[in-house]
Amino acid sequence: MSDRQEHVAGEQVFAHADVENVETKVLQEGFFRLEQRQLRHRRFNGGWSDVINREVHVRHDAVGVLPYDPVHDRVVFVEQIRAGMLDDERTPWSLEPIAGLVDKDESAAEVARREADEEAGCELSELIELYRYYPSPGACTEQVTLFIGLCDSSGVGGVHGLAEENEDIRVHVLDFQAAVDLLEQGRLGNAMAIMAMQWLLKERASLRVMKA
Repeated sequence: MSDRQEHVAGEQVFAHADVENVETKVLQEGFFRLEQRQLRHRRFNGGWSDVINREVHVRHDAVGVLPYDPVHDRVVFVEQIRAGMLDDERTPWSLEPIAGLVDKDESAAEVARREADEEAGCELSELIELYRYYPSPGACTEQVTLFIGLCDSSGVGGVHGLAEENEDIRVHVLDFQAAVDLLEQGRLGNAMAIMAMQWLLKERASLRVMKA
């Protein structure tokens, strides 16, 4: 990645040359790595900041894919318990797109297809990449690649997951309008689900015409 400064709409955009990594300490090494990072950076109004201390979760990048059946107008969600939701007022079980972490030498598309098979027994005929984004850039290094995966949802369902990873994943095949109702009721409480459904709301008609 270039360290040169670029300009967008006439405004200066900072790059890697404008930040100094003073020191990094590993605080914990487990499923995630927790680092304490000390850094300083150029300020928009000139000069340099003081040294800033931040704790950062270092983890693999992730992939999310929401399977959509354009012929039957259905979407496929998975449901599983999430440790970060134990204090959720409704339930610690999350209804969400299929997702997984990227191992080295794997492409995002390969992860999407692998996880669709492992978590839902769902074969994807085509992948449409929607977005690449940082879900929590102030605290985590993870970058997510989000897809819509076209599929035939006939026969998809049941409980899936890898026993060696203690996965217990229930599959839900929902009529599109039922999924929209959940979105509008605030019951799809994760970024992947919201972003994928909002994209489908705009593009679903075109997908259905193409696959008719």
